[in-house]
Amino acid sequence: MAVLKLELDEFDAIDYNLIAIHSSVEDYRMAFLLNQHLPIILHKNKNPFSLAVKDNVVAFDYFQFEDQATDVNWMLIPNKNEYVVRKKSTGQNLFLDTQVEIATRVYLLPEFKKVDYFLKIEHQNQFDVSAEVLDKIIEIPHISAVYSVDSAKIKSKNNLIF
Repeated sequence: MAVLKLELDEFDAIDYNLIAIHSSVEDYRMAFLLNQHLPIILHKNKNPFSLAVKDNVVAFDYFQFEDQATDVNWMLIPNKNEYVVRKKSTGQNLFLDTQVEIATRVYLLPEFKKVDYFLKIEHQNQFDVSAEVLDKIIEIPHISAVYSVDSAKIKSKNNLIF
């Protein structure tokens, strides 16, 4: 009987590229603009992924395109999201014993707080995010900056698994 041995290093391989996008437009408009400038058709995924933060779970909506021909999966993910917690006011103030809404901002990758969107490109083959893709994205008038993110600088890599 043959023995199959798996090493843990085999699962650590990074099979995606991450592009940071700085822009102030809404997520649906960003997906539309990327569809116009890249050969992709991003659509909103019906199942948002959840991120556990302290005692709450925050849902992140994202846009996705699965290219069957090249076996490449494109995902546009917002880096920022907010959740609202309702608490009873407990301090000595004018609004004693009233419900107060507290909004808290959550980041997908907290080490990149200034980034508005991430374009995650998952691939099984040797797909390379070339300078041509970055040049096409930076041509979009509503984008102020775009760059490829070095995977060694990402501390919270587990947030990108969904």
